[in-house]
Amino acid sequence: MADKWILEKHVPITGVLNCKTGTRIGGSKEELEIGGMENPILRDPVDKLPYIPGSSIKGKMRTLLEYTYDRVGWKWIEKKLIQDTVHGEPCGCGQKLDDCPVCTLFGPHKNTSHNLGPSRLIFRDAQITKESADKLKALIQEGLLYAEVKTENIINRRSGTAEHPRPMERVPKDTKFDFNVTLRVFKGDDEAKMKKYIKEGLELLQKDYLGGSGTRGYGWIEIQDLKGLDGA
Repeated sequence: MADKWILEKHVPITGVLNCKTGTRIGGSKEELEIGGMENPILRDPVDKLPYIPGSSIKGKMRTLLEYTYDRVGWKWIEKKLIQDTVHGEPCGCGQKLDDCPVCTLFGPHKNTSHNLGPSRLIFRDAQITKESADKLKALIQEGLLYAEVKTENIINRRSGTAEHPRPMERVPKDTKFDFNVTLRVFKGDDEAKMKKYIKEGLELLQKDYLGGSGTRGYGWIEIQDLKGLDGA
């Protein structure tokens, strides 16, 4: 790692994020209407199109890498590196790439005395593709705003009947979003090694899920036409 942070280049990493199953990134509703949707998805406030915030992609990818490399909760306290297994916060160890890929790529959580320089990854909001937006316009005629509604229930273990139905909005399967991440490369960085960890994080994300209710079938995604990780 360099002592002086000289930015050499930005590396765009792009692709198409395709929802293999219905995906839910929860939004909020300012006014609760009688009979209205209680669990809406996140939408742009102007054009009402759904999008996936970069923070959701970044947070899930970071978490998966932390679990993979046993970095959950590591931090410096009184000049000692300890692991807080109780609170399980994001890693803030501040170690170099070979010891902790998470802190270099994503930034060390709450660590203000590290010597890693700026975080290397910039995650952009994933905007819905024009093709998918045009396809979902047909749902407006059915009273649905670029989304489907899936009703979930709790099953009474004694009677076997469904109780407490709750409607959940989600974007339908095969909806596509433009995926865009930028890698900042500073003088002295090992670009190939950073790309290797990014590629691994994206592979983990596609094996896991994005958004809410992933253990119930939501949020299975794939990244198509991925570019920018040559040499990883």
